[in-house]
Amino acid sequence: MQAAPEPAPAGGALHRLLERLIDVRREEVAALLWSCLFIFSVLCSYYVLRPIRDEMGVAGGVRNLPWLFTGTLLAMLAVNPLFAALVKTMPRVRFIATTYRFFMLNLLLFGLYHEFSPASHHIWLGRAFFIWASVYNLFVVSVFWAFIVDVFDSEQGKRLFGFLAAGATAGAVLGSSITAALVRVLDQHLLLFVSMALLEFAVLATRRLARLSEGFRRAPGTSPQDPERPLGGSVMAGFTHTLRSPYLMGIAGYMLIFAVTSTFLYFQQAEIVAAAFTSRAERTAYFANVDLIVNVLTLFLQVFATSQALRGLGVAVTMLALPAISTIGFAALALVPTLSVLVAVQVARRVGNFAFARPARELLFTVIRREDKYKAKSFLDTAVYRGGDQIGSWSYAGLGAIGLALSGIAMVAVPLSVAWMGLSFWLGRRQEGAAQAATIANGAPAAAMGAPAAAGLAPRPGATRSQP
Repeated sequence: MQAAPEPAPAGGALHRLLERLIDVRREEVAALLWSCLFIFSVLCSYYVLRPIRDEMGVAGGVRNLPWLFTGTLLAMLAVNPLFAALVKTMPRVRFIATTYRFFMLNLLLFGLYHEFSPASHHIWLGRAFFIWASVYNLFVVSVFWAFIVDVFDSEQGKRLFGFLAAGATAGAVLGSSITAALVRVLDQHLLLFVSMALLEFAVLATRRLARLSEGFRRAPGTSPQDPERPLGGSVMAGFTHTLRSPYLMGIAGYMLIFAVTSTFLYFQQAEIVAAAFTSRAERTAYFANVDLIVNVLTLFLQVFATSQALRGLGVAVTMLALPAISTIGFAALALVPTLSVLVAVQVARRVGNFAFARPARELLFTVIRREDKYKAKSFLDTAVYRGGDQIGSWSYAGLGAIGLALSGIAMVAVPLSVAWMGLSFWLGRRQEGAAQAATIANGAPAAAMGAPAAAGLAPRPGATRSQP
């Protein structure tokens, strides 16, 4: 009797389709696609809100933006310990769902208050929403990447993070398109409910991904019998571990420089838009259309270039892309401080960040211990980043107060960007060394490395200290 044919392995047809674009293993297909749905939903939700946030910041007065950035930092510092407490006491799927649904409740309250409050309250409501949205966007994205670097190791990240970044960009394109298309026919507050519904898809994807992921069963500090046990530790571990680790402190420096230079460009853009457009709908549509252009360009590069760069050039060289673009861009602004050059620099920086810098930066976290993936990473992505916003916003105001115009502020940013290039390369080399050392040691995935506090990377089996 002829043996019955074996059923096709899971992901067979999808695997063959995806193989035409990326180097994905058959057993990774399901986890990869749920990860894509996760980040697609998160970014689509945020990019529905982003043009509304930016318009509300301009409507509240460009001169007030530094104070809004200060409020954002204070809010971020207040929220971080609460998030760390959730990480300490809850399984990962639960604290992610709790975090996202907390933000969904906030959106519901904002929408209802906008609908039923008098118009005289809307300026202050807009300022509060600007601060809230600036906290929201960093937390929801940081939580996603913390989860993902716990699922995929460094080698997988080089192959797959470009595809995940493309999923994020596709979500951003749709979110921008929704707002650009509907803002003239729907009140802004109604779009908040669209964003809220999209975020629920992320919660669904989290649960499904947790059940699929082999990463939870092999990652350090996790019992095979209880892969979802709480991480424990201190609520201040993100801060204290960063201070004790040169590697994490290097990432903190990277985040600060990125945030400062981004803030310089953001303020310059806000001034120009405030002068160029008088209608709130026109300003919102402008921000949405710029987002759309950036995201379409980014999506093309993420599909056809990101993974190839990470695997062919390595993490260190890929991380040079954004600071190199910044150095050239600020030098161009210093020489030719025009609107067209400013727009070109802003677009180039954002495309370079999303297509190359962000996936490479997330790979830095695949070689640290699990607790730091959630606590230190959240601290770096949120509090440190918003601290950079704070430094950038008040530095911009100070430079303007002493008489520096666009060209002068751009010139200040050139040497800062050059220093950023050196730091980026150092971090990339450390990550590559840590990942290679873990693989050579005993074939363990890089994500399974532990890290001594002094170095920011935990001890691997058979070794007392890692020195990538």
